[in-house]
Amino acid sequence: MTKIEIKNLTFGFNIREQTLFENISLTMDTNWKLGLIGRNGRGKTTFLKLLQGEYPYDGKIERQVAFTYFPQKINDKQQLTYYLLQELSAFEDWKLKKELNLLHLNPDILWRSFDSLSGGEQTKVLLAVLFADEFNFPLIDEPTNHLDLLARKQVAHYLQEKRKGFIVVSHDRSFVNSIVDHVLALEKKQVVLSQGNYAIYEEQKNMRDSFEEEENVKLKKEIGRLKKTSSEKAQWAHGREKDKYGSPSKLGSGAVYDTGFIGARAARTMKRSKTLVKRMEKETAAKEKLLKNIEKNESLKMNFKPSHHELLLKAENLQLFFENKPLFAPVNFELRRGERLLLKGRNGAGKSSLVKYLLNDFKGTAKGNIIKPQVLKYSYVRQDYEDNKGTLQQFAKRYQLDYTDLANNLHKLGVERDAFETPIEKMSMGQKKRVELAKSLAASAELFIWDEPLNYLDVFNQEQLEELIKTVKPTMLIVEHDDAFIKNIVTKSVILC
Repeated sequence: MTKIEIKNLTFGFNIREQTLFENISLTMDTNWKLGLIGRNGRGKTTFLKLLQGEYPYDGKIERQVAFTYFPQKINDKQQLTYYLLQELSAFEDWKLKKELNLLHLNPDILWRSFDSLSGGEQTKVLLAVLFADEFNFPLIDEPTNHLDLLARKQVAHYLQEKRKGFIVVSHDRSFVNSIVDHVLALEKKQVVLSQGNYAIYEEQKNMRDSFEEEENVKLKKEIGRLKKTSSEKAQWAHGREKDKYGSPSKLGSGAVYDTGFIGARAARTMKRSKTLVKRMEKETAAKEKLLKNIEKNESLKMNFKPSHHELLLKAENLQLFFENKPLFAPVNFELRRGERLLLKGRNGAGKSSLVKYLLNDFKGTAKGNIIKPQVLKYSYVRQDYEDNKGTLQQFAKRYQLDYTDLANNLHKLGVERDAFETPIEKMSMGQKKRVELAKSLAASAELFIWDEPLNYLDVFNQEQLEELIKTVKPTMLIVEHDDAFIKNIVTKSVILC
């Protein structure tokens, strides 16, 4: 049984930034199938890089295994896949072919250039070579980004059947839930290691959060009572002090002796009052420690303007062609106001091409009919958004967006305010994706067209979007492969095959 032991790990990129990890100690077993989860920016990829010794840190990381990392760095994508894989790892051909078969790939794929493979095929090939290496421990970072629903299920089954342990980072809840037996959660103020899958962790987390919420309510009531008692005692003591210097006529006979008694009593009461205040302050400090680890999902805003048209899209025997080759068989579908239509199909089936055709941006040819209102305001989340550039202020002006709406949604999605002055082209991939999504949410639209909106978003962002869509009930056309998201928000679907 091989262990990975972490002792008093502390790490931050620089003095100005918040420390990502502080005095973290834990032990992991290399036989575990461990899911590493947490909000974007919590340090999941950084944690994997720390395990590999890529950053200096305080503390100790003790291990008896070497690590291999997915996705591997590719230098020349135009090479034949076989030769490219040889540069990444030493493997026996039969073991690699075995892994390819388990991933439902024909080994002939090795003799195609890597850049000719689909995103899903590239992912599977890189996973195959990762597990063809029997000696090193796999660290798998976001394997589902380019996988369709079928491919995700295939990869999930592949990882389920592995006897070998690994650490995997993924924001696909169903995927993680089906493959892991332990969870390491990078929470708001602590790191939690638990046995079981993601659903068990989530149940335990909800119980902990509920307990803290209940304790907080009790403590607020207690503090309110203490404040009231302290205030009443202080007012009484202050009033008695004033009585000492009142007129003899009000105090009556023997006033000289009574003032001493009143003063002593007032002093005792004031002392008790101060003791209560100190107790109250101590309880308040304890209160501030509560709820420190509860993740709050702030509500997003969507600028949906329902169309007066009942029917927004209708396809009649629609078929697309590229270089005279059909992308899919003729399809028929309708999208009515308030519906959320999912385009389903394997990678390469033509889902994104159909979206581009509807937006008059398809370079191929088409047969059949598409019926839609002559004027239809839409908002689009693209898969490729590398042309987003400039500051957020410039970006909002270019797309005629309300900057306040854009910035508020972006902040609620987890982008810190200090990143708002960073040019978009210099942001991380996760931040760029949130800019593209916030742009769509801020745009006034009758129809929202989202092409794989969840890539690079964490579980909490996904829950924010689900809650928003359930509340607003917008009309949507969606391409997405996350099973949980699909079940929660889609009202109908059409399959491209």
